[in-house]
Amino acid sequence: MTSARHSAFRLDTLGALVLALAWISPLVFAVWAAFHTPSAAVSFDLSAPWTLDNVRAVWAQAPWLTYFFNTVKLVGLVLTGQFILCTLAAYAFARFTFRGREALFLLVLLQLFILPEVLIVENYAIVSNLGLFDTTLGMAMPYMASAFGIFLLRQAFKSVPRELEDAARVEGCSVLGVLWRVYVPVARPVYLAYALVSVSTHWNNFLWPLIITNSPDTRPLTVGLSLFGAPESGVDISMISAATLMTITPLIVAFLIFQRQFMQAFLTSGIK
Repeated sequence: MTSARHSAFRLDTLGALVLALAWISPLVFAVWAAFHTPSAAVSFDLSAPWTLDNVRAVWAQAPWLTYFFNTVKLVGLVLTGQFILCTLAAYAFARFTFRGREALFLLVLLQLFILPEVLIVENYAIVSNLGLFDTTLGMAMPYMASAFGIFLLRQAFKSVPRELEDAARVEGCSVLGVLWRVYVPVARPVYLAYALVSVSTHWNNFLWPLIITNSPDTRPLTVGLSLFGAPESGVDISMISAATLMTITPLIVAFLIFQRQFMQAFLTSGIK
């Protein structure tokens, strides 16, 4: 029995290693190709010398600083809207009793089964009618109400003991004061984990920003990268790899810094 369990464990470990290798191989190749000439990258010449020419050339050929600023503004606006809307909705679903609460919560969760691409035509019509075409607010607005965020925060708020809320009420806190001073601090790890998911999702969002933007002044990194690597301008694997590496580096650094909080928050939410 012990030998069978040991063999199963080894097979699981081997399978995990194979999947991890298959997942990280394209990223490793992109990093390697970004610092080598196109001929060395195509021929996979491991003895070729390393160079920074690709990074310098990529930086000089597109307004990357503007793209970075637009992307940071976009993800910051989306995250701010999500924090405000999801916090208020989760607080209401977790701590207030009203008619139709469970049915309304199930209706909110249905959003998880609808792909954002299905609503692109309706979103485009609404944003255009509001005069928000080619603006950061127009890009961010359709993603501010998140069923995933409401669910995570509701689970976190439900775990807060009622005694803490009663004590805050005795001290004179209002309804919003209780939310701000009791519930939000307790759910801080969940906020951090959700922020990482939200930022990585909207940092990589491509289709909606491509449709709604029409100028370099509002264009985020993903759209700028797609135009930079368009086949019409010639495919240079080293240049494209350097540009890709440049756009994903902030996300990798953020994940490496917060990976422990990220895993702990989702494990805790899953247990609840």
